[in-house]
Amino acid sequence: MHYPNLRTAVDTVAFHAARQPRQVALVCEGREVTYERLHHDSNRTARALAAAGIGRGSRVAYLGKESEHYYEIFFACAKTGAVLVPVNWRLTPGEVDHILGDSEAELIFAEREFTEVAERSRDRLPSRPEVVGMDGCRGGGVGFREWRAEFPPDDLAVDAAPEDPVVQLYTSGTTGLPKGVVLPHRSFFAIRDLLAEHGLDWIDWHPQDVSLISIPGFHVAGIWWAMQGFNAGVKSVSLRMFSAHDAVRLIRELGVTTTLAVPAMLQMMLSEPGVGPADFASLRKVTYGGSPISETLLLQCIETLRCDLAQLYGLTESGNTALCLPPADHVPGNPRLRAAGRPYPGVEVAVTGDDGRVLAAGEVGEIRLRTPAVMLEYWGLKEATAETLVDGWLRTGDAGYLDEDGYVHIRDRIKDTVIVAGENVYPAEVENALCGHPAVAEAAVIGVPDERWGEAVRAFIVLRPGTTVKPRELKLFLQDRIADFKSPSGYEFIERIPRNPSGKILRRELRERFWAGRERQVN
Repeated sequence: MHYPNLRTAVDTVAFHAARQPRQVALVCEGREVTYERLHHDSNRTARALAAAGIGRGSRVAYLGKESEHYYEIFFACAKTGAVLVPVNWRLTPGEVDHILGDSEAELIFAEREFTEVAERSRDRLPSRPEVVGMDGCRGGGVGFREWRAEFPPDDLAVDAAPEDPVVQLYTSGTTGLPKGVVLPHRSFFAIRDLLAEHGLDWIDWHPQDVSLISIPGFHVAGIWWAMQGFNAGVKSVSLRMFSAHDAVRLIRELGVTTTLAVPAMLQMMLSEPGVGPADFASLRKVTYGGSPISETLLLQCIETLRCDLAQLYGLTESGNTALCLPPADHVPGNPRLRAAGRPYPGVEVAVTGDDGRVLAAGEVGEIRLRTPAVMLEYWGLKEATAETLVDGWLRTGDAGYLDEDGYVHIRDRIKDTVIVAGENVYPAEVENALCGHPAVAEAAVIGVPDERWGEAVRAFIVLRPGTTVKPRELKLFLQDRIADFKSPSGYEFIERIPRNPSGKILRRELRERFWAGRERQVN
């Protein structure tokens, strides 16, 4: 379903409230919110924001887990011209301080378990923004419902445009301090419009769809996916926080038909005790992305989920997805399964060398994108914005190549490249090969200092339950799968690979002890 008249988040909630007021927009922990109520409650909250001095360009932070109120606040910010700054609740207090201070948040919404962190951060900020507790604050302060209760639910006279900023998402910060990526309304509509214009069903919506929001809303994939469901006017089901058990249960009990997940989530759902095809019988399409997926896991998904699969590739800076590996390419044995996908019509891709020269098919370089969903800027960072947005192109920082058919193959983050005796090794390639071993559930690869070769490849392995394997067996397994210089020289067996909420491996945490005390983090 495509409603071309919807151009902003303001349009979306008002349109569906008028068109189908009784349709359920969101379910969270059994609580249902209709489109009419979502519209009216976000009107109340918008008026309360305005009364608190929040207006166009103001930054409003949210520190909490998923709930119906998070999306109410998102739409309320859109209706006042404010910009929502969702804060990852898993961050340390120091990291929260950075985001609240960097964004210059003028008001902070915080759930009860995070109000102490929010108030301590507030006290360290020069502006001392107001903290509104979603369930009240320490000492019996006013709660969110009371805070907005006196305001009427009437429609507001709103002037919103596709180019207006609506959300500011902070990059994962795998290295250095996170940067605030400012996304406009168009970031949540551009890809939808391109698919409709060209009659493609790579990401599509049916009237009776039930969408599972499994990725948190402080991540671009989570809020983007939620908006796609709202734009289509379907029912969405939101997890407070991801749990494989709860995700499988909700899919089975609520008849979920479509979802977006990262591969690690799919792996956890498929590893749930006793899970089988019957648990996923309602699914018709699953989209996945955020990190590479092994062919072994992909085949498991095909066999157990028994629905269409679509792979997405994109960045926060690209407004989420820019490439798609469509369902038609998800055929076992198809060599295209090793690709990230191909650009949507209207999205351009180029691969460039260190000198900016466009490379030929098959040559590995930096992936650049030209997409109508691209970010406006890094908040307050003109130089970083200029380095990333160059002549209309977005520099992704990902290494990869284009094949002869226009499919993009990602090798890894450029900064994660391991250089062994002058040869580039891309960790994702080694990880995918390792995950083909029947005993390996997950793998992470990093470069460690090596006096002879400069760097050496080291692998961290999570074994499947009830299995064992020796490093020598893995080395033999890789012999005919990857070049010898790419093969790890050392292995460590661990219980869990550290990942950020989008599923990306936190290589920094794995590298720290090997590179500690060195002036340079490359060798």
